[in-house]
Amino acid sequence: MPIIQNPTLARLRAGKSALGFGASVLRTVATPAYAAAAGYDWLFIDMEHGAFSVHEATQMCLAALGTGVTPLVRVCADALDEGTRALDNGAQGVVIPHVDTAEQAARIARAFRYPPQGARSWGGGIAQFGYLPPPAAQAQAEVNAETLVVVMIETATAVANADAIAAVDGIDVLFIGTSDLTADMGIAGQFGHEKVQAAYAAVIAACRKHGKIAGLGGVYDDVWAEHYIRQGCKFVLAGNDQGFLLQAATARAKFLNGFM
Repeated sequence: MPIIQNPTLARLRAGKSALGFGASVLRTVATPAYAAAAGYDWLFIDMEHGAFSVHEATQMCLAALGTGVTPLVRVCADALDEGTRALDNGAQGVVIPHVDTAEQAARIARAFRYPPQGARSWGGGIAQFGYLPPPAAQAQAEVNAETLVVVMIETATAVANADAIAAVDGIDVLFIGTSDLTADMGIAGQFGHEKVQAAYAAVIAACRKHGKIAGLGGVYDDVWAEHYIRQGCKFVLAGNDQGFLLQAATARAKFLNGFM
């Protein structure tokens, strides 16, 4: 069976933006379909802060494969084994938080790419082939080409090393985790602070220099989200299910309570 293409990678390679739907409390396999219906390109399944098991995360990944929404799984910083299990069972990409150095980025790229690009173990059928892959060498090359590897830039140290991180082969996206970045800088929540603006400029410049994609996360107000997107961020996390639900439910309650 031909490999299921990664629609987010296709958009990014074509120079387009890709919009993400965060999943942290919704664990139903209907979640990817909701994301698709709402117009999102990728599903951000959060095993770092959400209480997903690998089983729950991969069930959502499998459900996503037929929707046109790319399933991505964020694992904890040192849980690379959970990332490979997710990729073996339906994920089309991984997101690794708290990457501060090029050495860390190289270890991540090696973990999630098959030889010769990396050292990922071959596990067999692979869901993206409908469990009917071509010969191993061909299958591994195709999976390498369709797997999105995202590292998160979340400290001043990571920003300082952005050029070296972006130079690492096998890394596709440098995704700024703005909430943790502002906390690390001692300006928690100040998304328009001059230090944050400088950080975005540095990461975006590093990505352009090395042919990588800059990503935006944690900025959900209209003013600064638009600012950083216009600066060059194309991999954009719009928010998560918890925020979306509360925002919509609050607005509806406010409207109805206005005349009851």
